[in-house]
Amino acid sequence: MNPHAVIADDEIHLAEYLKARLHELWPELEIDAVAINGPEALDAISQHQPQVAFLDIKMPGLTGLEVASRLIAEENAPHIVFVTAYDNFAIDAFEREAADYLLKPVAEDRLLRTTQRLKARLAANEAPPQMAALVAALKENLGAQAGGYLRWIRAGSGNQVRQIAVEDVLYFDAADKYTRVVTASGESLIRLTIKELVDQLDPTQFWQIHRGSVVNVPRVDATLRDASGQLSLRLKGSSDVLAVSRAYAHLFRQM
Repeated sequence: MNPHAVIADDEIHLAEYLKARLHELWPELEIDAVAINGPEALDAISQHQPQVAFLDIKMPGLTGLEVASRLIAEENAPHIVFVTAYDNFAIDAFEREAADYLLKPVAEDRLLRTTQRLKARLAANEAPPQMAALVAALKENLGAQAGGYLRWIRAGSGNQVRQIAVEDVLYFDAADKYTRVVTASGESLIRLTIKELVDQLDPTQFWQIHRGSVVNVPRVDATLRDASGQLSLRLKGSSDVLAVSRAYAHLFRQM
């Protein structure tokens, strides 16, 4: 049975290059999917259950480190290869922990050594190495915000995937393990919790107004207050009215 892999990199041309080089160096390896952000990577890995995952550290939505944090806690976690433009601390950490990594731009000799090591591990039916401590250290030193604030979101809507500019979002609303992305033209779902999402958004533009809601402040048309003092928001381009919990009401005192 051929081994399977998923590639995750928001620079699609680099992902396709890696896919092509893997096809030449390891033709038996089947690439099930190429994801362009962290949530897509999690979806693809959950769906295909590959033996190997190539994760770019710098991705929107969830970084490669955050994706790895979730994967290593699972029973059938894949062997992870980090793809990174970082050097110094990160590379030293990878070497100390014997973690697989590729430094951008990916060199063929390094990729060859990586594929040979992966082949040997899979042939010996070795479990992926324990990397919880490594991932935690890298997240602390490189920062979960390595990819900067989100500018685009790829979200599911029916049987299609929409590319949504963050500034077009009216608000985000928690929906179990997913988050609703609401725009003037409709709503979509992303596989990201509100807590994870807040860490990726520009705090000068997006304010949390409830445990499960985040609003795009420039899209607020008016603030409303009822007889009991409960604050709510009316949004531009939407009939929705959003309640503001008392814990966040102070943010709107000057509006």
